[in-house]
Amino acid sequence: MRVSALWRYPVKSMAGESADNLDLDRQRPRGDRLWALHDVERDVTVTARRLPGVLLCSARYASQPTIDSGPGNVPPVIITLPDGAEVPSGDPGVHAVLSSALDHDVRLVALPADPKAHRMSWRERVAAARGLTTDLGIRADEQLPKLSDMDPRALLTLTRNATPPGSFVDLCPVHLVTESSLATVGRESDCEVPDARRFRPNILVADAPEGLPEAEWAGSTVALGDSARLHIVMKTVRCVVPSRQHDGLPLEKGLTRAVATVGGRYLGAYADIARTGRITVGDPIRVTGPREPGRLGKAAATARTATLDTLNRLAELPRRGRHPVG
Repeated sequence: MRVSALWRYPVKSMAGESADNLDLDRQRPRGDRLWALHDVERDVTVTARRLPGVLLCSARYASQPTIDSGPGNVPPVIITLPDGAEVPSGDPGVHAVLSSALDHDVRLVALPADPKAHRMSWRERVAAARGLTTDLGIRADEQLPKLSDMDPRALLTLTRNATPPGSFVDLCPVHLVTESSLATVGRESDCEVPDARRFRPNILVADAPEGLPEAEWAGSTVALGDSARLHIVMKTVRCVVPSRQHDGLPLEKGLTRAVATVGGRYLGAYADIARTGRITVGDPIRVTGPREPGRLGKAAATARTATLDTLNRLAELPRRGRHPVG
């Protein structure tokens, strides 16, 4: 396998920058998601799930981020609006310009140094839980994604925070997608192979086995090039964002349903950075599976799966009560 494309996203949910190489620093790909929009009314970080117009904007850095870029030290960006106009982050009118373009009161904010800034209010936690099925594009007669396919640490983080403390990512600092998975979605749904940019990966992987190979990588170590290493946390649960209109990409209504049919609402893989390093388009990729757990580890995993599957069934009950199936 090899790296076929790389991206970083200066502003959360906006179109990003393609790159020939990408530095994986300790906490994130250098320069990735150091800015976001803040919803003034709801007092929460904006996502394209709730404000899809953000996807029609793009962002680039005015100068290359340095190794010390991060919370509390964020380099300026230049934002391109849907009509082609540009506004720099340092412009005093940037908030008004973005609010007008998105028809919503927002503020452009840099990644804060205080990790408590990511904590959601109870009101927002309840709203996020109630809006889950809408965000994921789940109809009343369809099942929720299996919680047992998700990482418990990630689930706990997202019950308390709009984004993980110290970052503006949804879950993990690195997101991978294979060309094989995109081809599978296109082939199995009888539609064109979807553009990788719809899924907003940092790394696009070529020459992977057919099917949905990254769906089997949880717990694995991924070596990229000579030095960089990733730890795969879990496969990526997909919301409705890939199907929406993006900067340069039209609406693709059937994509959410295709991913649900082919991958059970999962496509791609989330990863933590295990070893820093620079990766370059064309670099080889090697995946090493996790060590086989012992007897106690297997028993704990079985108990965890049973518990989460029970929670899944309990979460389905009120939905099925309102919308009988069959």
